[in-house]
Amino acid sequence: MTGFTTRAVHGAADGKDVHGALRTPVYDTAAFAHESSLDIQMAFEGKKAAHSYSRISNPTVSDFEQRLRLLTGARGVLALASGMAAISNLVLVIAGAGRNIVTSRYLFGNTLSLFQHTLGPWGLETRFVDMTRPDEVAAAIDSNTCALFLEAITNPQLEVADFTALGTIAAEHRVPLVVDTTMVTPYLFPAAKFGVAVEVISSTKYISGGATSIGGAVIDTGVFDWRLLPGLRAWAAKAGPMALLAALRRETFRNLGACLAPHNAYLQSLGLETLSLRIDRSCENALDLARFLDRQPKIVKVNYPGLAESPFHQLARQQFGGRFGGVLTFALADRQSCFTLMDTLGLIRRATNINDNKTLILHPASTLFCEFSAAEKEEMGVTDNLVRLSVGIEDVEDLKVDLLKGLARL
Repeated sequence: MTGFTTRAVHGAADGKDVHGALRTPVYDTAAFAHESSLDIQMAFEGKKAAHSYSRISNPTVSDFEQRLRLLTGARGVLALASGMAAISNLVLVIAGAGRNIVTSRYLFGNTLSLFQHTLGPWGLETRFVDMTRPDEVAAAIDSNTCALFLEAITNPQLEVADFTALGTIAAEHRVPLVVDTTMVTPYLFPAAKFGVAVEVISSTKYISGGATSIGGAVIDTGVFDWRLLPGLRAWAAKAGPMALLAALRRETFRNLGACLAPHNAYLQSLGLETLSLRIDRSCENALDLARFLDRQPKIVKVNYPGLAESPFHQLARQQFGGRFGGVLTFALADRQSCFTLMDTLGLIRRATNINDNKTLILHPASTLFCEFSAAEKEEMGVTDNLVRLSVGIEDVEDLKVDLLKGLARL
């Protein structure tokens, strides 16, 4: 098999365009014509491989899905309008009233809000455990558990769990292990090797090629037998191993309308071509900056899995191919110090995205987690003196100069 970047650039070997275009065109259209009434009937029934309506499928989006499938070796991929659309669509398929998800409090704020505030009133129970303690995880699982859910590297706590242990627990209890791999992508993390059943990704981040567009993806790695999940047994009887993707495409995804726009799919396919190059540079810069900031006397603490003193250093090294991601956090004296530093910066932008080509800085407690109480933020490890730095691909020495300028004001 060819290498990751070669596959990202060239896609499928048979991906030929009628005019010889080197990239799949943008099919910016809502509907598609068919030769006969029978043809369109078969397309709607899923008995013929054809596009009928772009809310259901689209050639440009399908090309992006196939490129992701090729890169991951997955059973199948569904592209959606955002990372949150990917998570919500997936949960609505695998869960239901009376079911529970075993997860961590160390979640992205909107994911936590989705589980507790949006789906909780509909009867979904969220069970919080320490994902670094396999015994606690196993004890929380029962016959109504529909998934173990966590992030590959938590944001902004930067915790890394032992996925070999969690994959074993999930297999023993016959529940799918679902991991948000946005921070590492399939380039750094071969999810299936660790027993991960489903990856959910915000392709807005690394994959889009520099925050060009919003998008998300659900990746069925092929690890899990969907006949084991009560809510998907009927679909497994009809679609076999493709039960999860069939249930998504033909029901939940179609009914909710969270489709990825064709133009966004095109931009994200372009982003895939340079994914490995940008991640390598981002991770190198992040490690360099973490070591640099760790030497600055005005910084209370630097948190980054790439630092040898991080409790997650060895796990991250083993699981992510010697890389540690492009996001780090550091603590200052108090909130005002955070704001003063941020407002002094010139090159580094104050913005909420991560894994952009540009380096971005944010105060999580007053932004992403602003809807949570002080007690809730403390439980989630989001302190008022914490700053998050999403490291881009700039020349790292320029970033150091900018940070020193900010630190000089404290």
